Amino acid sequence: MAYSSLDESAIVDYVKNVGLYEQDESLTVKEIGDGNINMVFYVKNEKTGKSMIVKQAYPYVRCVGESWPLNQDRIRIEAEAIEKEGELAPGLVPKIYHQDDDMHIMVMEDLSHLGVMRGQMLTMTKFPKFADHISTFLANTLYFTSDIYMNPTDKKELVKSFINPDLCKITEDLIFSDPYYDHERNNINPALKPYLVDVFWKKPELRLEASKFKYKFLTSAESLLHGDLHIGSMFGDSEETKVFDSEFAFVGPMAFDIGLLIGNLLINYVSWSGKTDKFSEEQITDYRDHLETMINDIYNLFEKKFIANWNKKSEDILAEVEGYQQHFMKELFSDTVGFAALVMIRRMHGLAHNADVDDIENEELRKDVQVRMLELAEEMLMNREKYSKIEDITGFIKKNVELNKEAVVA
Repeated sequence: MAYSSLDESAIVDYVKNVGLYEQDESLTVKEIGDGNINMVFYVKNEKTGKSMIVKQAYPYVRCVGESWPLNQDRIRIEAEAIEKEGELAPGLVPKIYHQDDDMHIMVMEDLSHLGVMRGQMLTMTKFPKFADHISTFLANTLYFTSDIYMNPTDKKELVKSFINPDLCKITEDLIFSDPYYDHERNNINPALKPYLVDVFWKKPELRLEASKFKYKFLTSAESLLHGDLHIGSMFGDSEETKVFDSEFAFVGPMAFDIGLLIGNLLINYVSWSGKTDKFSEEQITDYRDHLETMINDIYNLFEKKFIANWNKKSEDILAEVEGYQQHFMKELFSDTVGFAALVMIRRMHGLAHNADVDDIENEELRKDVQVRMLELAEEMLMNREKYSKIEDITGFIKKNVELNKEAVVA
């Protein structure tokens, strides 16, 4: 079938013609995509309740148009990444029902009984099983697609299958380059601009460290990454966690996925400083305690499970060299801290922000939170090697947020 972009009426014919529904079924279709890149349709038989999600990749960035072309092979990459993630971390990703490489479509499980975690966390929802779930996802996907575990030939085939230049280029620019100078793509709170001009952009040492991590991102083909692992790419409730939106998947530095997630959770932690008009001090303290425990548990459980995988079976002889595992885990943690800091910076004034901070309506109050976030991230990035465990990071953030609150009160 030759490619054509589908609208809601064409989606009805498509899902029937490929055998996902019977021809005589009455279906409702709604376009629900709220992202920047793809079209996403919700399909349902109201009588039987059978529903699914259809995602189609257009040949350009949806929110910009044809002036920003984008390789449609990204939908194949996403579908195959989800299949691989499901194989390695069963139950933690949606099921794939259909993949069409000609039409650049995939059809997957409807998870609308769950909510996207970011939106829920804006109202202080807690996820008691999330740390266990996501640490399993990280430990299994990162270890079992690494050179420590895989046969070298199979690993190189994996790298080839997930070459994803267009989506990687977006990450390369938006995380590692644009935030460090006055780029036209940056989305800047007007109240923050003087701080960026007078302080942040006058620190070449930050640009240097970002460049070091950009090179890691470009060259370190360690494991198959989700590539955009944050709380906006996860559905969850008190019992379930589902990771979705793997279109940025590629084989890269494993600390990137871990750092991306932890950085986004730290953004949520700090952001409550700008919401004292909506939530009480007791509520904020309680939720921050929950976040602190969650972040600590995520990394500690990940480390425990990753090492258990390593000790159970490894492929390369280097994995058996005395002291190498300890060296590897130390480097992994340091890189995780660096990547976490970079995403905290990027989300303050780069192209794409987090609602955690952007829903602070007052520009001056939002600026205060953004400046604090940039200062904390700078310390993490510049001095990452002095931190040896995740509690050092959460303790540092907690202490400095409390000090900032005392300064405001004073």
